[in-house]
This record gives sequence, structure tokens and C-alpha cells, in this order.
Amino acid sequence: MNYLAHAYLSFHDPDITAGQLIADFVKGKKVDDYPAPLRKGILLHRALDGYTDQHPASKTARDIFRPSSGLYGGVFLDVVYDHFLANDPARFPLPTLERFAQETYAAVDERLPLLPASFRQMFAFMQSQNWLYHYHERDAILRSFGGIVRRSKYFQHPAAVPYSVFTAQYRDFRDCYNAFIPDAENFMKSLTKELS
Repeated sequence: MNYLAHAYLSFHDPDITAGQLIADFVKGKKVDDYPAPLRKGILLHRALDGYTDQHPASKTARDIFRPSSGLYGGVFLDVVYDHFLANDPARFPLPTLERFAQETYAAVDERLPLLPASFRQMFAFMQSQNWLYHYHERDAILRSFGGIVRRSKYFQHPAAVPYSVFTAQYRDFRDCYNAFIPDAENFMKSLTKELS
């Protein structure tokens, strides 16, 4: 779900960006069906997901969601991290965020025929609605939560429930993001270099 973070932590490499964005649509050994540069992005995405899940700040943030959202807290947290990344002035002043979003869409467009059909369908909405840019808006987070709830088989509450937790604990979530993002950057820079 955290498309902006995966794109950002691809460090402007178009192949890695596309690979990171399709990773949730590529199951198991299907990764071997893709060219090496895209495979690298998929593997980096999987490593980042594992790192995010294990990070102490993510555990703290999931615990904030847990009473209302159970195990779905981690899914909502991915979107929350994208929101704070989009609003991080050290990383994305708004004109830079818009340019970055367009750069990311262009990287994917150039590789679109190679990408999974299910991803291409979703990507059409992502691009036309400019999700990456709009993550900076709180209303967009509510819409993203709504999408998670609609696709969920087991989450029993309306999107307003986790969204109310997000707004009530906004500063706590921001603190978790601030503790997480520099560590994630260092982890991904190191792993990207290692895989080169």
C-alpha cells in the first residue's frame, strides 16, 4: 500500500521503481518471470516490507491501531507512513513531490507492457487520480483507508474508525515516522548497493 515510500526508496532508479511498485502483484517464484532490473526492485520491496514490520517504531504505531483495527493496523500504517513522507519538507517540498510523482509514473509507463495485468489496472487509477501526490492530503488518507476496507474480507468497521485513530494520534504517528524513515533510508541504500 505504501507506494510513495517504495518509490522514494528506489532512489530515482526507474527499473527498481517499477519493480518495487509491482512487487505486491508478483507472488512467490513468479519473480523469476521478470528481467533482472525489475527483479531487483521486487526483492528490494520485499526486504523493505520485512524491515518495516520489524522496526520498533512500526510496532509502536501498529499498537496504536490495534484496539480498533487488529491485524489490519499494519496495512493502515503503510498509508500513514506515505502521508508523513509526502509532508516531509526535508524530502518532499510540494513542488518536488509533484515532480517526483510524475517521474514515477513515467518510469512505470515506459515498462508497462512488462508489468502484471492486475497492476496495470490499478496503476491506471493511481496515475489518473495522482495518488502519490495526494498522499499529502488528509482526505486522501481517508479515501485510501476506504479502499482498504472495501477490499478487506474480514475488517468489520467503516474507514472512519481507523481514520479517527489516525487523526486523534496524529503526533504519535508522526513521531513513529520520524524514527523510522532515516533508518529505512540507510537500510535500503545499503541493500541496494549490496545487490548491485
